[in-house]
Amino acid sequence: MLRLLLLSLALLPSLACAQEESDWIDYRTAYRQMIWFEKYGKPKQFLQNHFRIRPRDKSVPMEGLRLTLKGRSTQTALTLDALGRAVFPFSKAAYDDNAELTLNRKAGQLKSGAWVSIVTRPDGVYAVADLHAACDQLLAYLRYSGEAAGKSCAGVQFSYPRNDAATVRYQGADGAVVALAAKEGPAFSGDVVIGFRIFAYRFSMQPDGGQVVTSSTPLAIAALLE
Repeated sequence: MLRLLLLSLALLPSLACAQEESDWIDYRTAYRQMIWFEKYGKPKQFLQNHFRIRPRDKSVPMEGLRLTLKGRSTQTALTLDALGRAVFPFSKAAYDDNAELTLNRKAGQLKSGAWVSIVTRPDGVYAVADLHAACDQLLAYLRYSGEAAGKSCAGVQFSYPRNDAATVRYQGADGAVVALAAKEGPAFSGDVVIGFRIFAYRFSMQPDGGQVVTSSTPLAIAALLE
């Protein structure tokens, strides 16, 4: 039975400063987590690395959540997407200052760390060969970090907001078109928030190549590993 494995890595131990009584995250610890991906030398052109904040419990609201980098002389608001991901600011000055990544609520309600996922395309057209390569790259990265032992790539999953009317379809090399069925679930395995509209494309469905076409850009693309 297929299990959706996270396209994410907590490559280093959990952030030591994200305790129940704290509302800040040690920048240096986060930096050391994030730089791991930057230094990874194998192919990764289909992958992207974010710093992600996600709730520990589904009762914790994400609406209005703010993440701010605060140093001795700087303060920068970091934009979070709908899945709590932010582009991490690699800054020597922030590292030297031992700056803080602050949240506007108790960090103990939330998890934080490096998060690797498949890059989306603005044109919405994904060659199946590229999706295979993206899944393989992610799996290789997971294995590099000691994860996903014995797993193999089975497909990918596209995630949208619950009320998004987006469509996802497979177009075969022979011109055949198959619409993928939408279900409700989490954008990534292990997430407590499950109210997303998701489409799974499994490589065994159409072995002749072709492409997957989305009507709009998904929130995320996850890998299906088995």
